[in-house]
Amino acid sequence: MPATRLMPSEEGQDLIDLTREICAKELAPVVDEAERAAATTPQLPLEAFRVLGRAGLLSLPYPEEFGGASQPYEVYLQVVEEIASVWMSVAVGVSVHGLTCYPVATFGSDEQKERLLPDMLSGDQLGAYCLSERSAGSDVAAMTTRAVADDETDPTSYRLKGTKAWISHAGHADFYTSFVRTSDDGGRGLSCFVVPGDAAGIAFGTPEKKMGLHCDTVSEVHFEGVDVAADRLVGERGQGMAIALSALDSGRLGIAAAATGLAQAALDRAVDYAKDRQQFGRPIGDNQGLAFLLADMEAAVTSARASYLHAARLRDAGRPFSKEAAVAKLICTDNAMRVTTDAVQVLGGAGYTQDFPLERYMREAKVTQIFEGTNQIQRLVISRQLLRG
Repeated sequence: MPATRLMPSEEGQDLIDLTREICAKELAPVVDEAERAAATTPQLPLEAFRVLGRAGLLSLPYPEEFGGASQPYEVYLQVVEEIASVWMSVAVGVSVHGLTCYPVATFGSDEQKERLLPDMLSGDQLGAYCLSERSAGSDVAAMTTRAVADDETDPTSYRLKGTKAWISHAGHADFYTSFVRTSDDGGRGLSCFVVPGDAAGIAFGTPEKKMGLHCDTVSEVHFEGVDVAADRLVGERGQGMAIALSALDSGRLGIAAAATGLAQAALDRAVDYAKDRQQFGRPIGDNQGLAFLLADMEAAVTSARASYLHAARLRDAGRPFSKEAAVAKLICTDNAMRVTTDAVQVLGGAGYTQDFPLERYMREAKVTQIFEGTNQIQRLVISRQLLRG
């Protein structure tokens, strides 16, 4: 059952149709086996990203002059949702890649945009977003990875040392949008660099063995004396915290959309099963107790979609949307966890087996409540903005 959508333009609807076609032909036939295989041998599905990149779906919200498609965020997010309804790991990767391009597109100089963005948005490259550290997750200002200038007065390069953790695409990315410390001035001492993927001195940890999202390979990134040219500093020195938080507002919407797509997939599977599965001589969906559970799942998915689209439309209108992004991330991911859990319940014992993808959906939903800011952090963001007003 395709989600009911009211797109802002004919071009937006064409992009949804294209995404559905690619997902059905290219992603759906391979997702189950790829996720099973990656559970034991982590592997990023690079061919899936190449297919999406060739179709122009990796750079939708960015300016056309630099290789993007200049699409509204509400269109881009609905494309992400469609991908997530078929392959959650790939949808998360699309969202992460979009996040990695944001600092240059928003805070970069005109020269940086002209030099860096065309390759970043080409569809041939994949980025990684290096913010978190083992002891600096929710507390970004606690990071210790450091960049030291070769000349404090007029630097030509910086040397990066330290380790980033929980990095999607680590070891596969063409560039690493990295936040590091350039002074000891707490949150005001952070800066943002775009580090080339082939820079000397970058090393990677063993991929994490995760509960789900097996095709979203995640590991540590070690900067072991990595020299980065000063012209890859994005924004001003000390502006890194502001850049990171601004980027995360948009990144949270990507995760909200992906979580909604995952929930939609779980709902669709549950409805199909409830119509086909016979007990006591009739479909189990005829039982009011189960029918009402499906109705609640539909309400959760529909309300989740409405929450992220509201935030996206505020963003597209140039209005503040930080609180609404936090609300959307909270609502969409909590609802995804509930809907995928209930979908397993609808299938009963079958839902607990790997014969159906519902158990995978449930495992994949859990991390959406954690990354791009835990849902406890979202509540902190929301409450602070309410009480500040």
